[in-house]
Amino acid sequence: MADLIAALDRPAGFFRSRWHGQVSLDRLFWVDMVLVGTLINLATSFAALIALGFKWPAWASIAVYAAPFPYNVFLVLAVWRMSERLGPRAAGFARTGALGWLVIATVI
Repeated sequence: MADLIAALDRPAGFFRSRWHGQVSLDRLFWVDMVLVGTLINLATSFAALIALGFKWPAWASIAVYAAPFPYNVFLVLAVWRMSERLGPRAAGFARTGALGWLVIATVI
């Protein structure tokens, strides 16, 4: 029983805290998604181009390029879940921005 209480008292990890809305929507949207997520997508896109330049197999370059997609989807879903607490106008902005970012991040 003491182990269960200790586990509940410790701070949540990165993914869990975002999924359960334990960080602010501003941080999740602007820092985690727009800033860090965009940098990760740019880095993997650049790495995929370098892989093509080094004559790696096409499947390997595609795998490098597509690597951040699950993370991107997680961030969008976390924003979507967290925006349920907001009014309709703010929720619409957050959801539209998150989906737009996902489309742009996928194309980059």
